[in-house]
Amino acid sequence: MASKRPSVLKREREKKQAERAAQKREERARREASRSEGAGAPVATYDDLEGYGIVQPPRDRDAG
Repeated sequence: MASKRPSVLKREREKKQAERAAQKREERARREASRSEGAGAPVATYDDLEGYGIVQPPRDRDAG
């Protein structure tokens, strides 16, 4: 079997590198999309938490 020329090997390396870069971009886009889905989730207030018996309302630090 004849060996490949360096230019062919270089193109193959560049192609693999470009494919890996594209795969990383797609993976990052998927992660950011899944992260942004939860961004609009409601946040419980102290009143909500107190109603569930989870936490006491915040106290003033000056009160002693």
